[in-house]
Amino acid sequence: MKTELINIIFGMKVRQSRMEANMSLSEFASRCALSPSYITEIEKGRKYPKTDKILKMASVLEKDYDNLVSIKLSPSLTHLETILSSPLVAEFPFDEFGLDAGDIVSIFTRIPDKASALAHAILEIVHHHNIKEEHFLRAALRSYQEMHENYFQDLEDMASKFAKKYKLDDTDLPLSQQQLEDIMCNKFGYTLNTTDLVEHPLLSTYRSVYIDGKKPKLLLNAAMRPSQNKFLLAREMGYRYLKLEERAHTSAPDRVESFQQVLNDFKASYFAGALLMPRAAILADIQNFFQYERWNEQLLLDMLAKYDVTPEMLFYRLSELIPQFFGIRLHFLRFNGSNGNCKLIKHLNMNAMLLPNIDNLSKRNYDHWLAVRLLREMAAIGKVEQFNHRPLVGVQIDNFLYSRERILSFGIARPLALSPQIGSSVTIGFRITPELKNVIRFVDDSLINITVVNDEPDNSKAEQEKTEREAALAQLITEMKKA
Repeated sequence: MKTELINIIFGMKVRQSRMEANMSLSEFASRCALSPSYITEIEKGRKYPKTDKILKMASVLEKDYDNLVSIKLSPSLTHLETILSSPLVAEFPFDEFGLDAGDIVSIFTRIPDKASALAHAILEIVHHHNIKEEHFLRAALRSYQEMHENYFQDLEDMASKFAKKYKLDDTDLPLSQQQLEDIMCNKFGYTLNTTDLVEHPLLSTYRSVYIDGKKPKLLLNAAMRPSQNKFLLAREMGYRYLKLEERAHTSAPDRVESFQQVLNDFKASYFAGALLMPRAAILADIQNFFQYERWNEQLLLDMLAKYDVTPEMLFYRLSELIPQFFGIRLHFLRFNGSNGNCKLIKHLNMNAMLLPNIDNLSKRNYDHWLAVRLLREMAAIGKVEQFNHRPLVGVQIDNFLYSRERILSFGIARPLALSPQIGSSVTIGFRITPELKNVIRFVDDSLINITVVNDEPDNSKAEQEKTEREAALAQLITEMKKA
């Protein structure tokens, strides 16, 4: 068993015993001739005292020494041990959320039996729904991003410092692949390879592979678009410049080892987007885009060309800057689709919309989503290769009948570079409010297509019978009470 877990279990047992003895932290510390801060460190699992101190603590608590230092928990707490020993807790950087593992211990030891029951319920849910560690860690990252409205000043500052240090002028855009390659090879000592991945049948689906060493290597897939290779180069320099050691070695990553890896991958990608699309320049473009009273898709296409980025890179950058600098929340969606079926690949939900949560969106009640509509429209047109040169752009307003919500969405779709038979679409959506109309002037454009969405909860026959049965039971109880 890991030392950290032993410390946590010991601290949990000390705190539980102290609370059972009705002793305050100060009283217990005084009777043990220890400082309250040191006891706090012990109870939170950060410190493990020497034998003489444990003997004194056991005496004060009137507990057997062997029982106190044993790593065995009572039967009612066994599920807590399972949770605490899981890699999800061991790897999770609680400090990023303003917590540490000790805070979790404190919660568990306040009401240990109920906490253990909760832990058991969580484990049952995870097992029943086959929730993988990777999904949990990625969901934690989304929560972290949404908590910060997906804007990180420190990463913005680091990207600006990097650009200044290596003389990447934001008035001379887009950055060229040659500029980035020169920095990687001459300043960071990388060797670049663009042939091995595309020529290997089993590796041709990777965008890039990083090989560590005294002279690190980055293998890029030659089948990728130049804009994608530039992003991979910028992201690789992000890992180096930000000194992010725990990281994915392939893109897309085959395995997720820890939350720190997921977080570092995100930070390197954020750095790359900020480097390719400098904040001041793109904020001016967003402002210009929003001020038009008529929807103008060409302005989005102009931004793609100006920065030489993919639709996903552009829209993700918009999701980072719009909430922070324009004061309006949004949701970001990316779907992949082929043969009429669509899959949700990535999402951020900063305006608490009810988003699709199923992999296969073949159901008709999801047809209204702009991202899905664009993919199906692209497939219906056929000859998807034409969309490599000019992607499909769309805009719409959704009127939800039940919730009375009105959502403005715009998005872009085009084929994947490595799998051209599969389409990819990205969209951003906003709740339509008076505040939104002050920011995005084209929201009142009468030419924007409006869809009416019946979002009323599904009243199946079984649900209707249940409702009627409950009403009849309530009526019966009322009548019986009067009798």
